[in-house]
Amino acid sequence: MSSLPPGTLLILGALAVPLLKGHVRAAWMLLLPVLSYLHLQGLPADHQTSVSLFGMDLTPVRVDRLSMVWGIVFHIAAALSVIYALHVKDSVQMVAGLMYAGAAISAAFAGDFITLFVYWELTAITSVFLIWARRTERAYTVGLRYLLIQVGSGVILLAGVILHYSATGSLFFGQLAGNNGVSLADAGLGVQLIFLAFGIKAAFPLLHNWLQDAYPEATVVGTVFLSAFTTKLAIYTLARGFPGTEILIPIGAVMTLFPIFFAVIENDLRRVLAYSLNNQLGFMVVGIGIGTQLALNGTAAHAFAHIIYKGLLFMAMGAVLYRTGTIKASELGGIYKSMPWTTAFCIVGSLSIAGFPFFSGFISKAMVLSEGAHGYGLFLPLALLIASAGVVDHSGIKIPFFAFFAHDSGKRVEEAPLNMRIAMGIAAALCLLLGFGPGMNMLYSILPYPEVAAAYRPWTTSHVLFSLQLLLFAALAFAILFRRGIYPPELRATNLDTDWTYRKGLPAITRWLARGIGVVNGAARTETTRLISGIVGKARAHHVPSTGVLGEPWTVGRTALWAAILLIVCLLMAFA
Repeated sequence: MSSLPPGTLLILGALAVPLLKGHVRAAWMLLLPVLSYLHLQGLPADHQTSVSLFGMDLTPVRVDRLSMVWGIVFHIAAALSVIYALHVKDSVQMVAGLMYAGAAISAAFAGDFITLFVYWELTAITSVFLIWARRTERAYTVGLRYLLIQVGSGVILLAGVILHYSATGSLFFGQLAGNNGVSLADAGLGVQLIFLAFGIKAAFPLLHNWLQDAYPEATVVGTVFLSAFTTKLAIYTLARGFPGTEILIPIGAVMTLFPIFFAVIENDLRRVLAYSLNNQLGFMVVGIGIGTQLALNGTAAHAFAHIIYKGLLFMAMGAVLYRTGTIKASELGGIYKSMPWTTAFCIVGSLSIAGFPFFSGFISKAMVLSEGAHGYGLFLPLALLIASAGVVDHSGIKIPFFAFFAHDSGKRVEEAPLNMRIAMGIAAALCLLLGFGPGMNMLYSILPYPEVAAAYRPWTTSHVLFSLQLLLFAALAFAILFRRGIYPPELRATNLDTDWTYRKGLPAITRWLARGIGVVNGAARTETTRLISGIVGKARAHHVPSTGVLGEPWTVGRTALWAAILLIVCLLMAFA
């Protein structure tokens, strides 16, 4: 079993789900993440499995401290997603979700690029069915775009791997650039293409729009699965391949900032969470770019905490959508009376993502913030400060306020199904347990650099006061803006993102250019026709009998003269 990649049991076990019914089916789906996790825990520390295939040395299984962080939290996310989905009868969603989770777990333990590529593409192919399973026209079109981008990132990854293998002769997936003394600019085209592939899946700025389009269009269950795996797998690969790559610092800083505006004006609350997800990824990318042991610990810890609290928030919004049939903020409000448990769980997730003391976000994001506060000028600390305040606004306050409170929409619905509440309750408990005491110590103990984590103290007076001040002023700003009618109202609208430039702008430019080319082509054809007609007319005039130069019969002498001239020219060319 030590040669079997972690996650394989989920992939293979998912194939049996359509064959089972009722309680047996539910028990089997619950058992799969448990069996897969037990298999993972049974692998030796720092274990590697090597095989030779077609003359290539592959490492399908590599277990170390970095991969174990993602392996553990991916299993937690898979288990929570399965519990949340137990009421679903659609086998497509369950098979796709379990295989998707298994592929992401297996990719996190891939020690070579070929194995990584296989599971990279498998995550793309399986996850798109979680979007298509909603069975709406928009879900089909958005899913196709999502699939093209995800598979495209895999093609770019494969191209980079081929070039890298040609240059180095190695397929081993280790550090490629960063604090190993190799800059990204000097690492070669292959490494740069690999970096781009990772960046697409991590939703770098200008490469991010697939996330905000796809996740809100997935099924209620599908969005919970999607929020856990794709982008966090990309964060893992960046942490593995590019720690200390300085270009990641400004990229991550921009990632933390630009989603704030879109999240504030967005009416679809699941799309608000998708923008918020992008914002949180930015903190992780900054940590990877800084590249110190504490910063990498912070990235790993924040990824761990983020998967749980973001999953909780998507579960809460999914429950609202499931019961009310809408997730538009303009159509919600007042349902805390009907869904008190869901409301409470959502508030726990919001406090966690906001970084409130005693919640998981407080002890995970702190490491990245503390490392980014020194040695990077004014921009990075200011960007992270603004981004942290923005998180409080759009995810810490806006999500629960407009979903459950605000104006009373008059909707009176049932509470979420029991299995949904159990999944949300477990996630909420983890958000609290990881925030302090034994839970925090447990999380710190599994980080890539446990000695550095053990020496870090998040519960300092300055950190607690800073966090409380940030939370207080962000909440006051929201309250004042909302009371005075300045806060952007929740309206039915389509908000244009940067992808407009290539979804709408480029086709418009192409049509304009086509019209321009058509005009130029027409003018050129007209002028060419006129010119040719003139030449033909002149040639015809020269051949008119009695008046044209060439129209008169040639005498024998003239013919002999021209023949001699041509012969002399040929001789000169031959002997020149």
